[in-house]
Amino acid sequence: MKKLIILSFIIAVVSCSAVFAQPSPITIKKSTTRHGPEKGSLIIIGGGGATPTIWSKFVELAGGKDKANILVVTTAAGDSAEFVTETVELIKKETGVQNVHALHTGDLSVANSEKFIEPIKKATAIFFDGGRQWHIADSYLNTLTHQAFKDLLDRGGVIAGTSAGATIQGSFLWRGDTKSSEILIGDHTQGLGFLKNAVIDQHLLTRNRQFDLVDFVKNTPELIGIGLEQATAILVQRDTLEVIGKAYVAIYDYNTIIGNGVKHVTNGKENYTASDGPFFFLHEGQKYDLAKRVVIEQPRGKGSNTGVGKSGDDDDK
Repeated sequence: MKKLIILSFIIAVVSCSAVFAQPSPITIKKSTTRHGPEKGSLIIIGGGGATPTIWSKFVELAGGKDKANILVVTTAAGDSAEFVTETVELIKKETGVQNVHALHTGDLSVANSEKFIEPIKKATAIFFDGGRQWHIADSYLNTLTHQAFKDLLDRGGVIAGTSAGATIQGSFLWRGDTKSSEILIGDHTQGLGFLKNAVIDQHLLTRNRQFDLVDFVKNTPELIGIGLEQATAILVQRDTLEVIGKAYVAIYDYNTIIGNGVKHVTNGKENYTASDGPFFFLHEGQKYDLAKRVVIEQPRGKGSNTGVGKSGDDDDK
């Protein structure tokens, strides 16, 4: 199994390199962050809907109800989604923002045109809807649109996404095979990379996926693994991750997986932010330093179980 994962990853890296070898408008800059964006914010949701707290944070980062200009990327759902306004109407209802419009194409040449990216230049927020993440990769990867998304972050905007729209934000595309979402390392392995050196899974507990990332991260220690339960999100600003929502986010870090992380029980005292297993969970309000791979200490308050430790729907899919 280990050899198979390593071989699959080598193939994936070669595939990614081949894509980058093609002419691309993407500007690669030296980063001052290890994983998160240098500017702007990411809201990455595990599917199954969003809570009022998640929507509220999204609107705040988009500029407020009266100034937000939101584009909903519906591409993950396939060609038919071009004519479906369900998510646009849902966001209007949940947020009170009326300047919400769909952005859709399944054609790389369209996504690589100046005309298509004009609305993105005026937008303050992007929301990637659920479906199949490889549709997004096929439509936008290494195009002018991909660069326009990055430019939106650089001017302080917010990019959010749920389910497939969550996974696509990582640099390594998990469950990206065109045949099945149960093929973990498939024929599409490059994500949009808003969260660098990262691999993201979703619907984590609902679909019993909590162990799926373990072997992969163990064999690719430079990557951080993020597993999101439904109706739960992470807010990422630079290298700080904060959990928002109803349930839990799993962190997969190499040191935790191999047993070199902080132990769950040290000197007879329980550490609520550490684990003796291959991953650990964070709940709403907890923060994590992605650069240092350490849980950020917070004051213990009412209802808090936090301490200090180190690490370690039908969409989707």
